Amino acid sequence: MDLIKPLITLLAIVNPLAIVPFFIHYTQEYTSRQRRHTAWVSAFSAFVVIAVSALLGLQLLSFFGISIASFQVGGGMLLLISSLNMLNAQPAEAKTSKEEIRATEVKASLGASIAVVPLTIPLLTGPATMSTMVIYAEKTQHLWELALLVGYGVIIGLATGVTFSLAEPIARVLGKTGINVMTRLMGLILAALAVEVMADGLGKLFPILGRAG
Repeated sequence: MDLIKPLITLLAIVNPLAIVPFFIHYTQEYTSRQRRHTAWVSAFSAFVVIAVSALLGLQLLSFFGISIASFQVGGGMLLLISSLNMLNAQPAEAKTSKEEIRATEVKASLGASIAVVPLTIPLLTGPATMSTMVIYAEKTQHLWELALLVGYGVIIGLATGVTFSLAEPIARVLGKTGINVMTRLMGLILAALAVEVMADGLGKLFPILGRAG
């Protein structure tokens, strides 16, 4: 397993910087303590999604009789779609409609937690993140490599918690334009990684393609 690509891919997909405007908008009526609590619950939830996907994803594929090659092609397409969202300065995992934004505003105003839904799922982690973890879990050959993938989930969780905790200073420094530029750059990286994942899957499904290369 390539030790760096999983972390780069996760950082590109989750990209908490892109969610900073949503976090600020949804928590504008919160106290500092509520905002901090929401940030770290969301961060922990992101870690849980990543860890569970890495540890149990392959078992689910086996249960449903899905080959890893087919999953790589499908997952690669999903990553490519996510990268296109990011190139349009949108969150990788979901395009939030005005109705969903309004529903979340109402939920927040009533004091309900928004840390898990919609901040963690689907804005931070979703199908693209889960697919990535399953694809890289299949490439692990040793237990320590699988543990490393889970460790990457810890890094992503910490990055998310710190980013959300510093959301307002980050927004002031980078501004909307800066955040959009960063999101587009991460989208470009993710697009390249998505093509690589798809090519690997297609090479397994159609070995003649590998020989032709």
